[in-house]
Amino acid sequence: MVGDDVVLGADVQIFQPTLVNLYGCSIGAGTKIGAFVEIQRGSTVGQNCKISSHSFICEGVELEDGVFIGHGVMFTNDIYPSAVNADGGLQNASDWRLVKTQVKARASIGSNATILAGVTIGAGALIGAGAVVTRDVPDRATVAGVPARETRRGRVPE
Repeated sequence: MVGDDVVLGADVQIFQPTLVNLYGCSIGAGTKIGAFVEIQRGSTVGQNCKISSHSFICEGVELEDGVFIGHGVMFTNDIYPSAVNADGGLQNASDWRLVKTQVKARASIGSNATILAGVTIGAGALIGAGAVVTRDVPDRATVAGVPARETRRGRVPE
């Protein structure tokens, strides 16, 4: 489902529109979105991005231009998630604080990586498949592992 409140740039390709969930977000021109992707309200996706199947981009995530998102990538937007308040009552929208995440231009995130709330992934950075990113990643760095650690700087090829 693509909501009426989604802003789509020119030439956006959604390969199976009935198998995605997009609402209240903005998708830049030339971006490609695979099946079973959810992009929530308040998220922005830049131009010429590729978002592979089964990925989740939650509220507060900003992807700049040319970002690659592998299959099954998960973003979070809450540092201390909980279903209930201290009194045991179910939390609602006013009971938690949105923590934003930024992925800068031309970064690539490998399949099944998890990106925790509040990090910035630098321009041209590479996140290895299955990594759990718990802190900022410098421009052009490669990180991998759980938790993700830098393995090299000066990503190639450009």
